[in-house]
Formats: sequence, C-alpha cells, structure tokens
Amino acid sequence: MNALQAYLPQAEGFLPKWLLFISVVSFGNSISCYTTLHFTSRLYNPTPIDPPPTVPKHVTALSSRTLGTWTFLTAIVRLYAAYNINDSAFYQLAMWTYGVAWVHFMSEWWVFGTTRMGAPLASPIIVSNLSLVWMTLQWSFYVKP
Repeated sequence: MNALQAYLPQAEGFLPKWLLFISVVSFGNSISCYTTLHFTSRLYNPTPIDPPPTVPKHVTALSSRTLGTWTFLTAIVRLYAAYNINDSAFYQLAMWTYGVAWVHFMSEWWVFGTTRMGAPLASPIIVSNLSLVWMTLQWSFYVKP
C-alpha cells in the first residue's frame, strides 16, 4: 500500500486525489470512445441505442472519437492539476475544463436536444458541478499568493 501511496498527489486534502481519480476515469472514457459507440450513443442519442432507420443518429464514429480526444485532453489537464494543485495556472485550467464540460453537456440537453436527463448525462453534470463548487471553495486553501 505504501508503494501505491507514493504515486498519489502529496498535497493535503482530498481535492488532489479527486482530480487524479477523475483523470483516471476520463482516460477510461476516452478509450471507450475510440473502441465503441455504445457509451457515447447512450449519452447523445435521445432515442434508444438502436433507433429505427428513420430516426437520425447523433453519434458517429468521428463524433465519438472527437469526444474521446476532448476527454483525454481534459484528463491530462486535471492530472497535472492534481500534482500541481498549488499552481494557480493549473488550478484555473482544471476549473475551466469543468466549466466547459458543464456548458457543453447542458447546451446539448437544453439547446440542441441531443441528449436527455438520465444516468449517462447526470454523471458528467454532477462531476462538473461538484468539482467546480469544490475547487471554488478551496481556492485559498491550495493557491497561495
């Protein structure tokens, strides 16, 4: 166990570990976006996974890989923030990744109608909201002038 702890962020508190955890989950999501349309289709198709041919699909292999690339990039930023939590630039960049994610998913739901509320959409909304609020409240604890 001690060997594993050496690889965890060494800063105090749970926020750096949360950022690391979300990064690892995001790397996994990126891989799934490149290997299957199943999970991306659950998120972006407001109809069943295999709609009839008359219902247009919102998810293509290209859009899934684009989401995978975007998710991979945010995972890298959050990973760097986890290990450099006291650096205001990394902290702010990580906050921006959550803000952009929130705006993206909410606009796909409210504006474009390519998703609907359910477990696939609730997960990124909850994570982005929780992380943004948490990071805002903990700014002065981690980032010193």
